Amino acid sequence: MKKGEKKFEKGRKKIGWFWLAKKNFWEGKRVLVTGANGFIGSHLTDTLVNRGAEVSVFIKWDCSTGSRPQVMDNLKESRGKTKSLLKGDIGSEDALKTIKSNNPEIILHLAAEAYVNYSFDHPAEVLKANLGGTLNVLHAAMDLKELKQVVCTSSSEVYGTAQKDSIDEEHPMNPTSPYAASKAAADRYCYAYWKTYGLPIAIIRPFNTYGPRHTYDVIPKFIDLALKNEPLTIYGTGEQSRDFTYVSDMVEAFMVMASRKEAVGKAVNFGNGKDYSINFIAQKIRELSGSKSKIVHVEKRMAEVQRLICNYGLAKKLFGWQPKVSIEEGLSKNIEWAKKQRGM
Repeated sequence: MKKGEKKFEKGRKKIGWFWLAKKNFWEGKRVLVTGANGFIGSHLTDTLVNRGAEVSVFIKWDCSTGSRPQVMDNLKESRGKTKSLLKGDIGSEDALKTIKSNNPEIILHLAAEAYVNYSFDHPAEVLKANLGGTLNVLHAAMDLKELKQVVCTSSSEVYGTAQKDSIDEEHPMNPTSPYAASKAAADRYCYAYWKTYGLPIAIIRPFNTYGPRHTYDVIPKFIDLALKNEPLTIYGTGEQSRDFTYVSDMVEAFMVMASRKEAVGKAVNFGNGKDYSINFIAQKIRELSGSKSKIVHVEKRMAEVQRLICNYGLAKKLFGWQPKVSIEEGLSKNIEWAKKQRGM
């Protein structure tokens, strides 16, 4: 081995897993992403494809009518680069067979009914998708001989309102909506299946995530209204606060949870570590977009969580992960993307 090669090899060993994860961990890996046409799922799919993984995507599809989901456009960057397109309802028994036949090495399970307000009027449908869908993934995983890791997506909503300065993984679970309850149930089923059956399951608990392609949460709604100079509607006082993380930071969180064995058997929080009131977000979006929108307040929303703020200490300790994008930078990027979508 030449002198330069020895130096390189020594450096590679010194940084160990980090070098492998960054340079060649994903090359040729058979990866299945459920909910791949969703907001985070589509960004995750793009990243996996770019890092050399053989990516299959499972998307929600009405097989009875053959209707094409509008959000398939989220996958246009990866179109033609993915290995397989799997269609169906994650909560149906057919999904189990579909996942098994795909035979992935790594599963990133994001498929869910994720809109909190929808769960108020459709709690059974949300439970079927979020818990039933997760159980289908887990049971399929039990029969996959070459499976290396499963990442199941939980939610910060499982905690309810923060009872201390920040929410760590030991914080009590107090879900306040049917959506949050369904995610808490799925979260604990994942832990139980790791404990009972020894499945290589890692549980990621993302706090509020925003960025391009997101449609149904407060930030994309405010940006859309601000660019049209229409009123920004806030539920209640607006003093309720959330921990907002930009999508690129959250994608890296998923990547590390899928590539590190230290993640198996653990539930890990990922967030920005700061909370911002909804009033602040409305004012900042109006400022950054140059909007003339008025800010108006309406009646408080049902099952509202008052405060969410992430303690990502465990993620930093285990993986060295920490967020890179500030709230102002993230909002600016999101606004610029939204403007381009509108031809502004």
